[in-house]
Amino acid sequence: MHDDFYQINTLKHKIVNWLHSLMLLAGMALLLGLLGWIFAGPSGIRWAVIITVISMIISPHLSPKVILRWYAAKPLIPHQAPDLYTALQELTQRAGLPRLPVIYYVPTKMLNAFTTGSRDDAAIALTDGLLNTLSMREVNAVMAHEVAHLKNNDLWIMNLSDTISRVTSFFSMSGQFLLFLNLPLLLASGHHVSWVGILVLIFAPTLVVLLQLALSRTREFDADLDAALLTGDPEGLASALAKMERYQGGWLTRMLFPGYRERQPSILRTHPQTKERLDRLLALSPGKLEPLDKENAFGNGTFPFTTAPVPIRKNPRWRFGGIWY
Repeated sequence: MHDDFYQINTLKHKIVNWLHSLMLLAGMALLLGLLGWIFAGPSGIRWAVIITVISMIISPHLSPKVILRWYAAKPLIPHQAPDLYTALQELTQRAGLPRLPVIYYVPTKMLNAFTTGSRDDAAIALTDGLLNTLSMREVNAVMAHEVAHLKNNDLWIMNLSDTISRVTSFFSMSGQFLLFLNLPLLLASGHHVSWVGILVLIFAPTLVVLLQLALSRTREFDADLDAALLTGDPEGLASALAKMERYQGGWLTRMLFPGYRERQPSILRTHPQTKERLDRLLALSPGKLEPLDKENAFGNGTFPFTTAPVPIRKNPRWRFGGIWY
């Protein structure tokens, strides 16, 4: 009876997360359609849809290797990290992914992990700081979170939202430019000017970005939930998140400026606040999910690197197009 209640509660969380995601995407699409209507009436809406579809088709699909090269990341082969690949193989099978992702090592002391690519060609990047700070149990939980992003096609969803955001900005800037050129003529001829439409032109890109950030946070919550389902160990991911929050920054920063990362308003975050993520994970009672049954997948030691595969960089490097680690 208690297990049935737990399964129903988990399903409810999944449904709420996906409904929230659909509502946010729909809100972004409606704003884009409204801009198209202001810009050119019904034909503007058609052009907004056409440009969005074309942008999704022709947008550069960079190979994971290209992106990871910007981070100076190096692939780890199975004999370098047998425990990680054993756990990842199990997680990949549980998630139903068609292909095993490749693990990459990022030479920075930052505690971070990210996924790039697609379900068919994915890479999971783990930093030196993360691998040498978290336990194997915690690292596996973090990998499960990244596998969950692949399982849920979150990379495609966020690429769609980014495309809508860029097209919205294009329509907004074009509309403002044309309005600036024609406003004196419109006022001189006595035409009615819709100030509501002008406000939409100005603020639509900002609203779409806020919706995009909210969508990102929702997808993170869903990845947390799926990671707990994949590992059967919600406390493992909670422990990893708490440790990553605690260890980010130097010891002096942690002593003198505790909570310095909380200065950013919640509405401007790509990830939810750690405390909220921990509360949701710890609400999932342990023992209700089937844990990974391989002993080496939940060892208590730290990642066994005696020497780093490549020199570790503590500070980011500037590259064309931005700053990369």
